[in-house]
Amino acid sequence: MTTPYQQPAQGTQPPAPPQPPQQPGQAPQGAPQHAPQQQAPHQQAPQHTGQAPQGAPQHAPQQPGQPQQQAHYQQAPQAPQAHQPGAQAPQGAPQQGYAAGPVAGYTSPIPIRRTHLGHAIASEWTKIKSVRSTIWTLSVMVALVVGIGLLVAGGTNDSDYSSTPTTIPGLFGTLLGQLCIVTLGVLVVSSEYGTGMIRTTFTASPQRSRVLTAKALVFFAVSFVTTTVALALVAWMSSGMHSGPGVQEPTSKQMMGATLGAGLYVSLLGLLSLAVGSMLRHSAGAITTMLGVVLLPAILPAFLMMSSSLQTLGEKMQKYSSPQSLAALFQIDDELGTGWSQLGVLAGITFAALVAAYALLEKRDV
Repeated sequence: MTTPYQQPAQGTQPPAPPQPPQQPGQAPQGAPQHAPQQQAPHQQAPQHTGQAPQGAPQHAPQQPGQPQQQAHYQQAPQAPQAHQPGAQAPQGAPQQGYAAGPVAGYTSPIPIRRTHLGHAIASEWTKIKSVRSTIWTLSVMVALVVGIGLLVAGGTNDSDYSSTPTTIPGLFGTLLGQLCIVTLGVLVVSSEYGTGMIRTTFTASPQRSRVLTAKALVFFAVSFVTTTVALALVAWMSSGMHSGPGVQEPTSKQMMGATLGAGLYVSLLGLLSLAVGSMLRHSAGAITTMLGVVLLPAILPAFLMMSSSLQTLGEKMQKYSSPQSLAALFQIDDELGTGWSQLGVLAGITFAALVAAYALLEKRDV
């Protein structure tokens, strides 16, 4: 037995100095640098108790008098502990202050607004004013109404307006200009079906009835304003060219029928074309159908009135045909009436066609 002040016996080694504590996540001193490989499912079971695992590092036998050192084995990862100040966070863990899921009360920086009919109208207005077909068809319509009207007004004398108002020259240009409005009404809808753009439109606005309503409102406003302005220009210039004695000045009712009435009739005819284009979804087929609607009632009565049994039908068809209705609105003859009854019939037919277009739009696929 030795005293604390004696030297250790020869052949023995002094105890190893204590090592500093290791940082979290740092591999233990003396452990192999590379991570142990995972055992494949088809490998053999562990060896017998007391036998060292295959590939484990060999330890030298301890010398007598040396304190025993425990082997450092890598343990299974423990549950994450609370984050302490100054301690390094484990790699891959979420930083403090950020939640893994959605934060309650979060508001998006992008403003979210409920869509309404005004947004659809703004979209359709952008479409109708940015395509070339609108500019060309409206330009041709104005050129026909104003050009033909001025040619007729310039080729007539003051004596020709002794029994008819001076607004008559606008009628001849309107008979041809209405075909441009019919074509434009079909293209407003059918062109999107032809190019496939209607899928994008319905994706942006899933309510299909809203899209059709916006198209109808925008087209009707554009066609009515353009046609009425063109007719008013012709009426004003024709009245200025023929204002001598013996010339019948147009009354307020005649002026209203030759401008607002005729513009409303042509716009309703274009709105009917829009409904037909929505139902047929084909530009050529819808335009052909509308040409038949406009021209057939003006041609067929001549053959129907040749038969005594069909004469009444021919007369009714002729009365409500497009040329006869426009002539009544311009009030060429008192026997034709004022033309408002023909305008009401066209409004009823257009309303029925729009109802059918809405019903088919909701039932059929794009």
